[in-house]
Amino acid sequence: MSPELERLIQLQDVETRAAESRKRIAETPIEIAALDAQLTASRDAVTQAKDEIAGNQGARRSLDKDISSAQQRLSKYKEQLMAVKTNAEYHAMQHQITAVEGEVAKVEEQILVSMVQADELAAKLKAAEVALKGEETRIARERAAIQADAADRQRIVDETTTARATLVAEMSRGTVDLFERVLKARQGIAVGEAAKGQCTICRVGLRPQVYNTILKNEQIVQCDHCQRILYFAGVHQRSEQGQAAFDAASTRQDHFERPSDAPDLGAPVKPAARAGRTASSKRSPS
Repeated sequence: MSPELERLIQLQDVETRAAESRKRIAETPIEIAALDAQLTASRDAVTQAKDEIAGNQGARRSLDKDISSAQQRLSKYKEQLMAVKTNAEYHAMQHQITAVEGEVAKVEEQILVSMVQADELAAKLKAAEVALKGEETRIARERAAIQADAADRQRIVDETTTARATLVAEMSRGTVDLFERVLKARQGIAVGEAAKGQCTICRVGLRPQVYNTILKNEQIVQCDHCQRILYFAGVHQRSEQGQAAFDAASTRQDHFERPSDAPDLGAPVKPAARAGRTASSKRSPS
């Protein structure tokens, strides 16, 4: 493979890894903000439960005041009932007493409902506090993982920056300019594979002459459609594997090959020699 094309493939790998890492780093604040929003929601649930309990307690105090006032009026009316002198006054006072007793019963029922609600709200608060504690643990763990991943990604960015500088220094200015121009125009992918007669990125078929040139991996060739620089991975992969297979085959051949001057014990007897021996073995007539 052409050294320049080899460096282009390596440079594309460097750019891809760097772009992916930069994207993940940019997403880090968004992911952390989402975790913060989840934690805020859990804290709001606890705050809401506490507010509801406070509201219930306030309503309960108000009901207690109402029933205390009603009971005082009821006691007053009963005292006045003993002092009435006419049936009309008696019936009027009885009516007042009945109304206040109904009011007391209503308030007492509201107090019972409030007490039941208080128990439910207390259970709700406890559940919200347990959920908050669990969320705090989970979010702290996920936050640490996100931050650790961001640190790893930053390390990759630093490494790829160094690797890119090294590769660019070994390449011609024209090749680097071509790579960067295509990289910018094609959303970060300037180098791609060619296979089965087409560009594997844009999926457009290549002219036979162009594809045959790409198969050799000896020069920089661009896709006619997307302008990406193309290479053939098959040749690139066989450059080491094929050589290893060839070396192994040669070793086997050298191991089993005999010297050229060794006698050939397995060679068949020539027909002429065999015929001569047969003739000499016969006796002449006497």
